[in-house]
Amino acid sequence: MQEFVFFIEGEVGHPLTIDPTVWIFDERKVDLDTYFEEIKTKDDEETAYKKAISAQWDKEITEGSAPPRPNSNGNEIRYEKQKLINGSFGMPLKPFLVNAEPLKGVTNVEITEENGTKHVVSLSDALSGIVGFSHKGQPLREDGPIHFYFGDGSNQTSPITNVCKFTLQ
Repeated sequence: MQEFVFFIEGEVGHPLTIDPTVWIFDERKVDLDTYFEEIKTKDDEETAYKKAISAQWDKEITEGSAPPRPNSNGNEIRYEKQKLINGSFGMPLKPFLVNAEPLKGVTNVEITEENGTKHVVSLSDALSGIVGFSHKGQPLREDGPIHFYFGDGSNQTSPITNVCKFTLQ
């Protein structure tokens, strides 16, 4: 049986062993189904905000405003539960790399797969990276424990899979 942990080691002050299965409860997780699209549209955020406000204004003018719904919390809780059960999630890698305290002069991160394949990325690419830990509500049993996605989503359809270790160099 495969271990569901990965390591951050190398030229660091504190090597880390991380269990990504507990991240489902972490508020920092991101929805991988929407995250990269949101990043791409962030530049147009102000325009989107203005359009949303305008649409809300138009709706209230034509239909009137809706009163607050004090008892709607049950549906929202059920929706969030369904989202956790069926969602695909990732976690920003930056807080973990920062907590490992990279030593001065570290410029690269070597990503090691379970089969020994190594990929070298710059430290800045690793800091902006996202590690996927769940697909459709399930841990990544077949090709996990985690997948590595570049922060810009350039490898969204083909992430680095079977990642077991990050070695800072």
